Amino acid sequence: MKLQPDADQKQLMKDFGLSYTAELKGLPAFRGFQSGLLFSHRDLDLFLSKLKKGERVAIISGFNPSSKIHLGHKSFLDVHLFFQKKYGVHSFIPISDDESYVVGKVETQKEALQNARHLVKELLALGFDPKKTHVYIDQIYTNIYNLAIKLSKKVTGSTIKAVYGYGDDTNSGMFFYPVVQAAHILLPLVLGYKEVLVPVGLDQDPYIRISRDLAAKFNLPKPAEVCSVLLPGIDGEKMSKSRPESAIFLDEDLQSVKKKVMRAFSGGRQSLAEHRKLGGIPENDVALKYLTAYFLSQTEADKLEKNYRKGKILSSELKEKLYKELERFLKTYKKRLARVTEKDVDGVLMQNKDYGSLV
Repeated sequence: MKLQPDADQKQLMKDFGLSYTAELKGLPAFRGFQSGLLFSHRDLDLFLSKLKKGERVAIISGFNPSSKIHLGHKSFLDVHLFFQKKYGVHSFIPISDDESYVVGKVETQKEALQNARHLVKELLALGFDPKKTHVYIDQIYTNIYNLAIKLSKKVTGSTIKAVYGYGDDTNSGMFFYPVVQAAHILLPLVLGYKEVLVPVGLDQDPYIRISRDLAAKFNLPKPAEVCSVLLPGIDGEKMSKSRPESAIFLDEDLQSVKKKVMRAFSGGRQSLAEHRKLGGIPENDVALKYLTAYFLSQTEADKLEKNYRKGKILSSELKEKLYKELERFLKTYKKRLARVTEKDVDGVLMQNKDYGSLV
């Protein structure tokens, strides 16, 4: 089973000028590359080359504290965990509490800060190494604004309007936030890392391009990126935090998770007899896609796809298998989360005094 981008994603990839990761030689033995989940990139080869040479590289992914971690986030979190555990790569995690506030996703900055600290607990529960993980919450690590102000001189209002679609009625905080986002991405390079990799969804590429343009203007290496296939929600539609029924959240109770999985959109036929005769349609089956993306080796995924296509395996069996994998994963996660303390959170938060002024 290989995950495939849909026609829209292929067109975006062409429009944005990205390359297929499958065309690269010497990719690490990571599930995301093998399954096709991480299907396109910019300069991933340069990142891997510097990594293999022993140069100091980093990975960065941002979070918005108005939302909770769900299964869709696993696409890029697994990238961090793989490179951190196998190669000792440091992870940078900006949490945009300021953006949550200025766009009205939270009522107060205090709420954003509380949400941000809980997100840090979740990340540590997922297995991030505290010694190799640097989290910056903007209202705590305010030095990020020093860097953003420096970068802002090279970004015009027309660029912000064109990329983000903002209009004259957009509040000024939202106009400045894209520069803060660029500061998030470029921070590891300013701190002396030789390359940074940004795992994102393909729809985020325009924002990465702003950071790459700014990097060139400030004589910094251009950030590399790797893009994931956009997996559907559990209901087969686009996954969205505004539709909780479409996603599986890590803090959900297992009974709720099971109900969602058993209602997952499938590639099965109308009847058992028809399914046995014609076989299932792997390309349509959400459970099989999640298993392939997150839980199975490539050999296991290929075998499961083959048997499903031949009608030897039913959709209900795929759902049962997915739930068992999720149950095991979430039970471990919840046990770890219960052990994470506020002191643990403080231990990975970047502080102004520790990293200088950046200007």
